[in-house]
Amino acid sequence: MIVVKVGGGKGINYEAVTSDLAELHAAGQKIILVHGGSYETNLLSEKLGHPPKFVTSVSGYESRYTDRQTLEIFEMIYCGKINKSIVEMLQQKGANAIGLSGIDGRLLEGSRKDAIKIIDSEGRKRVLRDDFTGKVEKVNLPLINLLLDNGYLLAITPPAISFAGEAINVDGDRAAAVVAAAVKADKLIILSNVPGLLRDVKDESSLITQVDKAFVEESMRFAEGRFKKKVMGAAEALQEGVREVVFADARVEKPISAALSGKGTVIS
Repeated sequence: MIVVKVGGGKGINYEAVTSDLAELHAAGQKIILVHGGSYETNLLSEKLGHPPKFVTSVSGYESRYTDRQTLEIFEMIYCGKINKSIVEMLQQKGANAIGLSGIDGRLLEGSRKDAIKIIDSEGRKRVLRDDFTGKVEKVNLPLINLLLDNGYLLAITPPAISFAGEAINVDGDRAAAVVAAAVKADKLIILSNVPGLLRDVKDESSLITQVDKAFVEESMRFAEGRFKKKVMGAAEALQEGVREVVFADARVEKPISAALSGKGTVIS
């Protein structure tokens, strides 16, 4: 079993990702796709006059500030445009794909945060209480197994559903880690618009090709911005029994096959 997370940044080659997925699925490989849509969400937010806002937690992690209007825009892109476009591409390539959000069938479930503590632009600590964010704590494994056992290729997207029944924005990389652990995946492949974890984010030739899982948290010092969540997700997946995590490039041809052959940053 393989879980693939593909980010939603600018430059992602969804045609290449879906072609590779369809070929692997046709060859009998069980694969689950978890995807994002951040770049498209930012564009639509600007067009609708509700520009995106990002906040930094007191622990130094950046995330999207998700008020109710932002959540609705998020759902338009993630659950609508991106998810259905991916399913359409997979269907065109012969893979009987089904796309679901974490809300559907309580596929991804967790607690909404009562409040988040952030550092504002002036360095002051603030508390936000109208933020619809949370963390995936539970996966509807019977639903996933039902779909996989009947031959479907599953494409999953945030948001998740809270235990109280509210849609919540969750980090896609950490959600993929929880899914990978739940299905006892051998590998979690995290694709984005860079070759992997870089020593210098401005230099793609500075790729770190191997990280021992005992030192994955130490590798956080090389991660900047939202890549920190990818490293956090990798650490969580490995702690829960996933054998290997690969950070790889979603801009190349056959990106999943390349990652399976060891291209990118391999953490094992």
